[in-house]
Amino acid sequence: MSEQAQRTQGILLFHLAGGQVFAMGTLKIKELVPYTNLSIIPHSHPAMLGTANVRGKTLPVVDMSAAMGRQAAPADSLQQGYIIVTDCQRKEVGFWVTAVDRIVEMNWRDILPPPANLGDKAYVAGVAKLGERLVQLVDVERIFAQLFPPTAKQGELSAEESANLQALNILVVDDSAVARKQLADAMKHFNIPYQIFANGREALEVMETAAAAGRPVDLLVSDIEMPGLDGYELAFEVRNRAALAHAYIILHTSISSEISVGQAHQVGANEALTKFDVNELLQAMLRGAQHSVAAG
Repeated sequence: MSEQAQRTQGILLFHLAGGQVFAMGTLKIKELVPYTNLSIIPHSHPAMLGTANVRGKTLPVVDMSAAMGRQAAPADSLQQGYIIVTDCQRKEVGFWVTAVDRIVEMNWRDILPPPANLGDKAYVAGVAKLGERLVQLVDVERIFAQLFPPTAKQGELSAEESANLQALNILVVDDSAVARKQLADAMKHFNIPYQIFANGREALEVMETAAAAGRPVDLLVSDIEMPGLDGYELAFEVRNRAALAHAYIILHTSISSEISVGQAHQVGANEALTKFDVNELLQAMLRGAQHSVAAG
């Protein structure tokens, strides 16, 4: 496989109340800052600690442990903690954690999907073994959906546009149960047929089966950060296989960064979008429909 599709990514290790080790991809992180004085937000979510001024910008600060339904941080422990400033889904949010450990380089192939017995409501996007420690990768999208519920707006399509998308063989892949539901709701709203999967490896196998049956996938909408086979690797594998290569690939990510766009193009994706704007996704899918007609 090309080095472009095999890049490792930094994973920040940190601790929550109780001492357990968790992790988050560094592409979502802007900086780490020591705890600073907070301004209380009246009537806010119970996990919301307040707002902080970081480099002249006011941002909400959340107790990550409480947001995940775990033990909330005791008030007298806040001063000893750190704030992870994230840039995710077009929002800058600070997450208070008990302690920051270190950053390690890891390939997404070394991260496994969460055990099935955790269920869809767990705040875990994947697990990895580092030495003797089992590290859980936090499902940041589930936390965001809880703190900032998405609006019900579904966008608009003309009858012709709906028909163009309904004619496509569409495959969607995302490791986050919350993201899968958002995507499924958008598709169902417009009666657009689709298949949806939780990991890139399974999606690639389905694409190969569909191509062998003479009904190849026309449009692939994929997350980037996924255990096992991430979106960059999936895009590269699709482009590297003649039977699949005609697919229009949209990488759909919570990472609010131009870095994801540049890397997406390097591995052969047509577009990279930041979650979750239904209208933007629909317009990208319509461009995929035009591409499919032109290529057909």
